[in-house]
Amino acid sequence: MNAPGATIELVTTEALGDTSYLLVSGDEAALVDPQRDSWGLVESCTDRGVRIRYVLETHVHNDYVSGALEVRAATGATVAAPARAPYAFDHLAMAEDDEISFGDVTVRAMETPGHTAEHTAYLVFDGARQAPSAVFTGGSLLVGNAGRTDLSGSHRTEELARAQYRSLRRLALLPDATRVMPTHGAGSSCAAGPVSGERTTTVGAERRTNPVLTTQDEEEFVSGRLSGLLPYPAYYHHMAPINRSGPRVLGGPPAPRPLTPAVVEGLVGGGAQIVDGRDRAAFADAHLPDSICDELDERFASLVGEVVPFGTRLVLVLPEPAEDAAHEAMVQLLRIGYEDVAGYLAGGVEAWAAAGRPLRRFPTADATRLAGHVDGKRVLDVRPDRPEGGIPGTLAVPLAELPRRIGELPRDREIWVVCGSGRRATVAAGLLDRAGIPVTAVTSGGVQELMAQE
Repeated sequence: MNAPGATIELVTTEALGDTSYLLVSGDEAALVDPQRDSWGLVESCTDRGVRIRYVLETHVHNDYVSGALEVRAATGATVAAPARAPYAFDHLAMAEDDEISFGDVTVRAMETPGHTAEHTAYLVFDGARQAPSAVFTGGSLLVGNAGRTDLSGSHRTEELARAQYRSLRRLALLPDATRVMPTHGAGSSCAAGPVSGERTTTVGAERRTNPVLTTQDEEEFVSGRLSGLLPYPAYYHHMAPINRSGPRVLGGPPAPRPLTPAVVEGLVGGGAQIVDGRDRAAFADAHLPDSICDELDERFASLVGEVVPFGTRLVLVLPEPAEDAAHEAMVQLLRIGYEDVAGYLAGGVEAWAAAGRPLRRFPTADATRLAGHVDGKRVLDVRPDRPEGGIPGTLAVPLAELPRRIGELPRDREIWVVCGSGRRATVAAGLLDRAGIPVTAVTSGGVQELMAQE
């Protein structure tokens, strides 16, 4: 976005459904809600002769480890954050109408509790303009929805939902042309429901079309906020405490460490979890005992956060080139606080087998070919929700709940695992295989295809 005297650059982290913003005026800038791996952005600013003066935090984040302290350590920037947030590190507390200025812009705090109790939006004023050109809305007003209000615990959900209602009405009073720049977007579990794939919008567009603004009755709004919320990843419970206390400053991405089969074997014996980032077919055909499959793509870390207990030491098995893949995997994991990555298996599965160590496998199936032939099969549906119902008579355990509920599953015959596309089914099949339960993973297609008639 360009505005008189200022530009706003979007830095999107598709894996988490979040966007950070770099507000630049002249040779000075403020970075809004940065991810932990902001090192490349900092380097780019240095190369361009742009000094990051401030890091702005809209709220204590629940879905990722903040990069505010990383940026401060690298640039000397001042961390400006909500006055009502109990941060344990030095920062500039921003209460209602507090301002910071740099270049030709002024940024003004606007307290917008709801998504969290301390949530604060930031209005951007260019030069002498009296009306804001943009507003950083964090987890309050999103494109087509608003941030969920249950992340601080069920005992505060209704209170924060009512606060969110009032905050959204305040934001709706801003001029139509004001650009809305939310942190959370499509793919983020911090949203209260479906959001647009667009990352930014305007106040006028949202006032006309966003259900959270077109709903005028507070009770109706609150009722909507309290119902239909999908479970959020288990790792969320650990993010706010880390961000309040101040995460450890890393100073850059860690170097991946190659591991021999003997070292991997020792690590697993000491409680480490093997996460295999190869594709699902390769994993099903041959994988290390006790490993789980989580294909290395933009969803890699978020699914690790669903099924691997926080703080677990990790060992990676990766596609080639393994060193590059390890770098990508480790950065994704660092974003959500999984720091204890011992390294990756050098030579992969082939090296493991060559060292005389055993491999496991399980069969896979294609949902389209199975359509109409599921009678008599024990089917486990691991989708996070069941939007179009399910196959009659199937077991239903969301993937995020499976590690703690796996003891509930029968073991007397094979379980066929299905989800919406095969991705979660393969992760779940790895968990069942690790537990010694006979399993077939439906790795291509999902429930909709299985329910189709021949």
